[in-house]
This record gives sequence, structure tokens and C-alpha cells, in this order.
Amino acid sequence: MLKRFHPSIAALSIQVTATVTAGALLAVLSDSAGLLEWVILQGLLAGLLSFVARLPVWWIPMHLLFMPLVLVALTWNISSTWYLLLFLGLLLIYGKSFMTQVPLYLSSESVNQALETLLPQQQQFSFIDLGSGCGGLLKNLADTHDNGSFHGIESAPVPYVISKLRSLFGSGYDVRWGDFWKQDFSRYDVVYAYLSPVPMHSLWQKAKKEMRPGSLLISNTFVIPGVAPDKSIRLNDFSNSTLYLWRL
Repeated sequence: MLKRFHPSIAALSIQVTATVTAGALLAVLSDSAGLLEWVILQGLLAGLLSFVARLPVWWIPMHLLFMPLVLVALTWNISSTWYLLLFLGLLLIYGKSFMTQVPLYLSSESVNQALETLLPQQQQFSFIDLGSGCGGLLKNLADTHDNGSFHGIESAPVPYVISKLRSLFGSGYDVRWGDFWKQDFSRYDVVYAYLSPVPMHSLWQKAKKEMRPGSLLISNTFVIPGVAPDKSIRLNDFSNSTLYLWRL
């Protein structure tokens, strides 16, 4: 049932349930149990609940270690101001990743080189990078393809500012602040995405609805479930990336 909810809601529900259950069990079973015993039991219960709820496997160690790590952090006696600053820093860098479930990924130089060969060499075309990060990919492609019109859209504050500043000193590309789900894909000949497994099905539905016949959808690393790509290109970079291509 928890899988129906947003991961942040599911995670909070598991932690609250484990916290209350651990406290109740120790109150009934032991009069001498302390904070350490409660934290260990809470972590075990949270990890077990994550497993029972069949959440993605990486959630299990996160739930298991969350409360013990909170206890460890409290022993460091660090001012709460630093935690606030760290939280704000992560929010500025990653934006709404906790809602979109799309973290900040930066395309490698190998991806740049592969895309340079895939894009049209002579005829005019338009290209959009969904979640363009710091704008490095757009800048490199614009430098090598004068026949292309390059666009990026980014919702995380710090990457957007960096990419916008870079675009002011470049040519042939622009970066906008916003949500790529609100963009009209019919305006572009090539749509490039480096997202996560979570939105790929929805991305395919949007692409089928809006992209023009003959246009190209390219995904870095993440496949569309149940839809075989027309072509895949394995890259030799630090993350062993693969580019998946679908011709609409």
C-alpha cells in the first residue's frame, strides 16, 4: 500500500510507525531499556517495514541507519545552524529532487562525443536537454553544431544560475527555469533526457503524444519500460553509460 504514495510520504510513515512501535514495545518488555536500545530497535523495525512494504531495495539501509545516525550526529554537539545551512545548500543544488525523484546527473565527455555524431551535420534542427544541469552539454554541442538551436530547462536553483551565466557568454543555446513536463516537445527535433527510472514511462507517453514523426528521443542510462529502443550505444565512461534512442 505504501508504494502508492510518494516516497517521501512512505518514508515518513515508516519512520513514525517504527518510532512509536519501538517505544511501545520497550515500555512493555523492559523497564531498564535506554536510548541506545530504542534506537537499535527502531532502526531494525524501520528496515523491516521497508522490506515488507516492498520498497526499492536501497530504502532498507536508509531506514535501518536513519535513527542511529541521528543519534551519532547528536553526540557531535554541532550547532543546529549548520544543519540548516546544509539543508538549504542541498535544496539549492538539487531543487525538487525529493518530489521528482530525479537527482542531478552530469553528462560525461563520452556522451558529448556520442551526441556530436548523432546530431544532424548540415540541416537545421532544434535540441532540448530536459534537466540541463550546469549547461555543459549544451555548450559543447552548440560549439560543434552551428546548424542547431539548443535549449535547456532546469528547476534546481544553483545549476540553473551556473548554466544561465555560461549561456550569457556563449552562442547558439539558451537555458530556461521551469518544469520540463510543461514544455511542448513538438517544438524540438531531438529531446535528450538524463533522468532516473521513475519518470521514464510518463516521459514516453508525453513523447508519443507531442513529438513529431521522425524526431528523436535520447535517454542516457535509463530505459523506457516495455519499449525496446531503436538503437543503443554503450559508452566507456566513469558510469558505463548507455544511450538509448527511439525514433518517433
